[in-house]
Amino acid sequence: MKLLVLGALLLVAAEGHAARSQWRRSKRELAAPLHTGGIRDPLGSYCQRRGGCCPGRDDLCTVPYLDTICYCDLFCNRTVSDCCPDFWGHCLGVEPPFIGSCERNGNKFLSGQTYKDNCNLCTCGTTGRWECEQNACLMDSNMIQAVNRGNYGWRAANYTQLYGMTLDEGIRYRLGTQRPSKTTMNMNEIQMNMDPEGDVLPASFNSADKWPGKIHEPLDQGNCAASWAFSTAAVASDRISIQSMGHMTPQLSPQNLISCDTRNQGGCAGGRVDGAWWYLRRRGVVTEDCYPYTPPQHTAADVARCMMQSRSVGRGKRQATQRCPNAHHYQHNDIYQSTPPYRLSANEKEIMKEIMDNGPVQAIMEVHEDFFVYKSGIYKHTDVSFTKPPHYRKHGTHSVRITGWGEQWDSNGAPRKYWVAANSWGKNWGEDGYFRIARGDNECEIETFVIGVWGRVTMEDMHDHHQHQQQRRRHV
Repeated sequence: MKLLVLGALLLVAAEGHAARSQWRRSKRELAAPLHTGGIRDPLGSYCQRRGGCCPGRDDLCTVPYLDTICYCDLFCNRTVSDCCPDFWGHCLGVEPPFIGSCERNGNKFLSGQTYKDNCNLCTCGTTGRWECEQNACLMDSNMIQAVNRGNYGWRAANYTQLYGMTLDEGIRYRLGTQRPSKTTMNMNEIQMNMDPEGDVLPASFNSADKWPGKIHEPLDQGNCAASWAFSTAAVASDRISIQSMGHMTPQLSPQNLISCDTRNQGGCAGGRVDGAWWYLRRRGVVTEDCYPYTPPQHTAADVARCMMQSRSVGRGKRQATQRCPNAHHYQHNDIYQSTPPYRLSANEKEIMKEIMDNGPVQAIMEVHEDFFVYKSGIYKHTDVSFTKPPHYRKHGTHSVRITGWGEQWDSNGAPRKYWVAANSWGKNWGEDGYFRIARGDNECEIETFVIGVWGRVTMEDMHDHHQHQQQRRRHV
């Protein structure tokens, strides 16, 4: 009886082993080949580390390989290969039959190895040829050379901080102003009665010359699609400084708008200038010193939580109810506000008069692929990319601050009129953070939607601010 039971158990065990073996074989034969995209970790030690190779087929002759397993039995060396990377060299003493090698700058690369060429990842294929992505790069050397060879009136350059980005990424992360809604575009333009004799406009004008110390330097939005916040804060900063006759010269905080103006706004993923002006009028913002800009750490959609609140103190004025988020314990959390913005006509003379009388204005423009490489001169969108595939020719909406104008003569003696505008890509872009763009013919739609604004500034505000300034000097 005991012998019968033992025999039955042995029979069950044998059937179980056969079933598991059959399952392993089926699983192995159904698995996708390991190396169709090139051998990953081609120099790794697998069969050697295991301690040896296995004859014939042995489905247990395996080694962990990245996120799967590889084999060191002779059966692996078949058409559908699942051999470990060092099987051929260690077990057979031969070169891998399908590992190609690619050359670059005199160096040899094995199949599966990669390098980055500007914005495109290149992989050494199994045939020994480089297989590269075909993205349009933001910094395109061919485009830069074509602009500089042509007679376009401006020069192009390669920017380290933008190198390696695709054109799509540049438009997604470096702009960020949404096109105004139809309702906003229907805003009534202010009527400006210009006297042909009394309103003499000079050939050139620079706001910083008329209002020294009151026009703020360009900031850098980094890879945060929030030109809507940067241009709004910049124009409001200049206007309040001018309107207060220098008693108040705040550099207003774009981060305050990015983090706190969240009503139908996307922070570093884009927003509307009309929403920004609504927030500046109804809630107000603090200075850059109080609430400094923090670039997004992971993705452009990252928006730090709002760290500044305010309350009404009557007559439309607001007062901060939180301390400054500045890590250095900056204490002055004054709230600055604006009145409702007003729209100017697209007439260049009226825009010029507004700037000369009241200070810089905000303008929305379309940014094309060649604008990113602008270095100097009077920008006009060129045709250098017109023969390339469509993904090399893209544009997005941006907002900037126009601070002045001028004109110069080209080689034929013809005058070329231009606007001077501050961008928000830092001072090492363009002409110290500024650019000149053709004036009078709505280049890149820059004259289509132009905004002016007044700061909410009273004599009481200027007096209070003057007292704060004296207190600061005493504490220094």
